[in-house]
Amino acid sequence: MGLFDFAKNVGKSVFGKDAEASEKIKHEIERDNPGIKDLDVSFDKGVVTLGGAADNREAMEKAVLMAGNVKGVERVEAAQLQAPEQSGEVEFYIIKKGDTLSAIAKQFYGDANAYPQIFEANREVIKNPDLIYPGQKIRIPLSAA
Repeated sequence: MGLFDFAKNVGKSVFGKDAEASEKIKHEIERDNPGIKDLDVSFDKGVVTLGGAADNREAMEKAVLMAGNVKGVERVEAAQLQAPEQSGEVEFYIIKKGDTLSAIAKQFYGDANAYPQIFEANREVIKNPDLIYPGQKIRIPLSAA
């Protein structure tokens, strides 16, 4: 998994100054630890670089999304974050104005009531299924549908 682009001015505010960004982003990921060991986070001019070892590919993807959905982050580089190969098919989706998790579930799964699958796959990024924001990037597990 290489470089991911994000909307720099969208997301949760976790740092005020660039000098504290690395530590604050690392704290955010570790707080809801998706399964990353020896996490290393660096921040430079809007780019977060992640290092460490992920328990699985899902954990790696979640760490990337957690870092990228922080306000002030425009790219995440995860080449130094080691993870096993993907076991299921996943698509990444950028939330648009007017989207709901139900509408996204209908689009990907054909069933609006399947929105809990999307919520559970993004619990570290989406804390409340009724509070999603345009510009947020989430993961859609396709093989679980």
